[in-house]
Amino acid sequence: MLLDGDEWRATLRGFQLEAWRLETLPQYLVPQEAEELEAFRAGKRVDLNTYSSAYTEDLKRLRGEGKRKGRVHVVTRPLSEYLRFEFSRYYAPHMLAGEDIRILDVTERENPLPEVGDFWMFDGSTVVLMHYADDGRQISRELYEGDPAPFIAWQRVAVAESVPFLEYAERVTG
Repeated sequence: MLLDGDEWRATLRGFQLEAWRLETLPQYLVPQEAEELEAFRAGKRVDLNTYSSAYTEDLKRLRGEGKRKGRVHVVTRPLSEYLRFEFSRYYAPHMLAGEDIRILDVTERENPLPEVGDFWMFDGSTVVLMHYADDGRQISRELYEGDPAPFIAWQRVAVAESVPFLEYAERVTG
């Protein structure tokens, strides 16, 4: 079943304990990010002391309710322009607001998740497959109706093989 609109928002917001995402692409074409991407290209950076968005406020609310949100992004170097933008514009403030963001760099090693595509997993039981075109444009979201066990295993591998975002950012830029 494809998820869109209200059904997707309900799935994204309706989890009880944990929402977790695996990201595997070097670029996501998100129309709502176009203006911020242009600002990044122009050299404007986020002030982490004052940054606030609906997403960061939601992360703080979730953390206050005892819920967790996390992700692992599989990357290779050199980082794409989009990843540099995402790291500076979103990952740093989202991590500071409570999201557990980790990076799995497979530049100089074998990818432990070679054929695994993007997905969200909610409470270890509901999986949503994220489908993208080659350029990173989202095509659809599909509710997976099979056994979530492989996704739970992939999450374990991704977390075990990755490093916290700030540690990775310091290593790459430091």
